[in-house]
Amino acid sequence: MNKEQLHRYIAESTGNESNICQIYTIQDGKTVYDDCWRGFNTDDAVNVNSVTKGVMALLAGIALDKGCIESVDQKVMDFFPDYSVKRGEKTIYDVTIRHLLTMTAPYKYRSEPWTKVCTSDDWTKASLDLLGGRVGITGEFKYSTLGIQILSGIIENATGERLIDFANNNLFIHVGIPKHLMHGASNKDDQFDFFMNKGPRKPEWYSDPQDTVTAGWGLCLTGQDLARLGQLVLQDGEYAGKRIISKKYLDDMLSPKLKLGERFGYMNYGYLWYKPLDNRDVYAAIGDSGNIIYVNKEKNVAVGVTGTFKPRIFDRVEFIESKVLAALDC
Repeated sequence: MNKEQLHRYIAESTGNESNICQIYTIQDGKTVYDDCWRGFNTDDAVNVNSVTKGVMALLAGIALDKGCIESVDQKVMDFFPDYSVKRGEKTIYDVTIRHLLTMTAPYKYRSEPWTKVCTSDDWTKASLDLLGGRVGITGEFKYSTLGIQILSGIIENATGERLIDFANNNLFIHVGIPKHLMHGASNKDDQFDFFMNKGPRKPEWYSDPQDTVTAGWGLCLTGQDLARLGQLVLQDGEYAGKRIISKKYLDDMLSPKLKLGERFGYMNYGYLWYKPLDNRDVYAAIGDSGNIIYVNKEKNVAVGVTGTFKPRIFDRVEFIESKVLAALDC
């Protein structure tokens, strides 16, 4: 399969590839593939869903490098001195940033209470209300898109900046990603449209009524943006000769902390990033609908793939390796 055949394969797909909007590939620091489908152009953004979490891990590292956060083992409650802990709640005092980054923080729910959090006036506070519980900290993996919202509040309180400004000034601008604006609405109908709308979006980031952007979803990026973030990881935290994030943190972020189960394809998990294969130097930030930052250190290649909403699509690693890299002879 060559580039032309790959384009036609995706254009004609009625299966898992039928929602792909963009693929952008960088190898050895040079763009080797830039293609779009379904009315999208290279500069059109897409809600990349949980790839947002992978970007949050990078921002946490930058805040750590700047000394705004002491360590990933710092207690979450250090950053919320005015928060009123519920009577009898003790576990919350033991939760650290590391627990958030590895999805091992405990929560007081069986299934995520989306309506309760996303109709509240302060999504960070509403997420804090869910943290802790009687079971204590078990180290068990509990994937939580709502819970990771707490990380937004931590970074804002640690840096004294709105998270979107911190991201623009310390990450996006340095890797060529356009300045992002807050989406600015948070009602039920708008949230539904934000997930389901299949049209291009602006460089924006969903936010709550407090103007705090969402940490688990809602960041709109292009395939090129995703590939550039992958290139930053490939280059151990440097981009265009400038140090953006420390190699020490990135090595820690990518190193496996947990082995996941069948639901997550038995992948390894670091700090909100996946290591899909035990014996390969391949890493990914993965979101629903097949959005992904794919980083292959063996081939020095970074790939960004965007896709509009389509259920039951999660991991595109195999597709990238068997179709995209093969077509590019990477």
